[in-house]
Amino acid sequence: MTKTEINNLVAKGQMLPLMEEFYTIQGEGYYKGTAAYFIRIGGCDVGCHWCDVKESWNAELHPPTATQTIVENAVKHSDVVVVTGGEPLTWDMTELTKGLHSKNAKTHIETSGAYELSGDWDWICLSPKKLKLPTQSVYKKANELKVIVYNTSDFDFAEKQAEQVSKDCILYLQPEWSKREKIIPLIVDYVMQHPKWKISLQTHKYLNIP
Repeated sequence: MTKTEINNLVAKGQMLPLMEEFYTIQGEGYYKGTAAYFIRIGGCDVGCHWCDVKESWNAELHPPTATQTIVENAVKHSDVVVVTGGEPLTWDMTELTKGLHSKNAKTHIETSGAYELSGDWDWICLSPKKLKLPTQSVYKKANELKVIVYNTSDFDFAEKQAEQVSKDCILYLQPEWSKREKIIPLIVDYVMQHPKWKISLQTHKYLNIP
C-alpha cells in the first residue's frame, strides 16, 4: 500500500496511528477502579508542558493500524474500551466507535476537546487545556469534566470550564502528579468550600500499573 493510500485511509478513520494498547485498571475519574482496555492514539498539538506521554505527540512515530484490527484486539480483553492519546479527536473516530459498538463494547474517550467531536461515545471525559480550548460540540456532550490543577490559577480556569458544560456533567479536580504534595491540600480545601467539585487522583500511579 502506498503512503498516499495509507494517508487516505487515516483521513477516513479506517486506519489510525496506534501508539500502544493495553488492558489495565482505569485510574482516574468516574470509572476509576474499573477494568478497561486502553487504546492510545498518536498525535497531539495541544502541547501541555506537564504531559506524561509526550512521546505520543508526533503521529509520524506511530504506525497507521487498521481500525478493524484495533477493534478486534480490544474486545478480546474487555467490553469497556477507553480511547486516549495524544489527542484522539485529531482523527475521525466514527469507524472506531462503530466497530466497537458492533462488538457490544462500551466506548469511552479521554480528550482535551480541542477538535470537533467525532464518533459515538458512551462516556466522554473532557480534560480542557488553556493552550487550546474545547469546541462547543465536546462541551455539550461531556459526561465528566476533569481539570488538572498545576497552580492556584487553575481553580479559576476550572470554574470557567464548568460554566460551559451541561448541568449533569460531573466535575473533577485532579492534582498534576509532579506537584501533588503541594496541590492536594489546596484541592481538598477548595472542594470542601465548593462541593459541586469532586477530587480525582491518578490511582494507577499509586498502584504502579499502566
